[in-house]
Amino acid sequence: QVQLVESGGGLVQAGGSLRLSCAASGRTAILYTMGWFRQAPGKEREFVAAINIPYGTTYYSDSVKGRFTISRDRDMNTYLQMNSLKPEDTAVYYCAASRQYSSSSSAYDYWGQGTQVTVSS
Repeated sequence: QVQLVESGGGLVQAGGSLRLSCAASGRTAILYTMGWFRQAPGKEREFVAAINIPYGTTYYSDSVKGRFTISRDRDMNTYLQMNSLKPEDTAVYYCAASRQYSSSSSAYDYWGQGTQVTVSS
């Protein structure tokens, strides 16, 4: 099994920045992709960004491209640097891990508990 724990959410004004962290533990050697998803009230969970573990290739949704950066370190910690935040970025952000590459939440086997990000206008 793999355990994921997010941290770093909070309240920020529009235009500000936040950095989310995700600590992975357990059988991390089986993982191929780490991703971030978000879910706003009344909306479906949506893909935000993903990073290929072996090669470091990154993928972003159009809504965050150019503002968010996903990265990982050797200890299997994954980060989401969020700049130029907008009120529409307000959501619960989830870290997720998969044994394949996909931007679909159904392909991710392991999930963190989520961290709230609120952007005020």
